[in-house]
Amino acid sequence: MRNSAEYLHLKPGSPLPPVTVQPPYRAVVVIDAEVSRFWQTELSNWLVRSGCLYMMAWGSSCSSWDDSVDMANIEQFEFADIPEDKFVMTTWHADEPLSEAFWFSKNCATHPVIKLERTVVIHIAGEALEKELLTVYRDA
Repeated sequence: MRNSAEYLHLKPGSPLPPVTVQPPYRAVVVIDAEVSRFWQTELSNWLVRSGCLYMMAWGSSCSSWDDSVDMANIEQFEFADIPEDKFVMTTWHADEPLSEAFWFSKNCATHPVIKLERTVVIHIAGEALEKELLTVYRDA
């Protein structure tokens, strides 16, 4: 399973879809478009609620996604201790090719207490590039 991924395309500002991936999972958020801070917060909360336990961000303003998902995880537990099996790991991958972020996802993105079998590439862009991004992921 580590060498394959599911693809989810989201247009900036669009309503978030129902969760279709089985938790727990890792997500690579590929940001190819600017988004509002409000929508970023909504998507970060969606990721945490849906069972994402490792989020990697790549693309435009990717370091802010690391912070946004961290805050969503903290708020989920009302600023109290986060149980180890609910702690969301986060990384951002600026200044590196997307293929390296995908390689990291496949080879390094492990949770300290939960085995993550599923990977979702969440592509934030005006147009979908499912075939292209899944090919890059497979080849990484």
